[in-house]
Amino acid sequence: MNEITVTELDQKLKSDEKFILLDVREDWELDQAKITDNRLQVTPMSRLANEGPSALPESVQKKENPVYVICHHGNRSKQVTMWLESQGYENIFNVSGGIDAFANKINPEIGLY
Repeated sequence: MNEITVTELDQKLKSDEKFILLDVREDWELDQAKITDNRLQVTPMSRLANEGPSALPESVQKKENPVYVICHHGNRSKQVTMWLESQGYENIFNVSGGIDAFANKINPEIGLY
């Protein structure tokens, strides 16, 4: 399984690189802490569990750009990353440490919960 650090994600967010940041947290969690970027797509893990790959945003289903999967601490995103790999996705990466590490190491204004 491929992983990137929050420092690597921060560099990518500051670039004009084409990628998708897939946040798999629940809606209430997004209200607590959220990265604001036009490459952000949200599909809660609970929805993925119920609906499977059809719940993924079209931009992810196309498999054209790298996908960085993020959650609160990196556990759910790791599960989703491994699941997507089993579905044939190759350019998929878990964001190690999740939004919590991003807020602690990169941008505290994001918020913690």
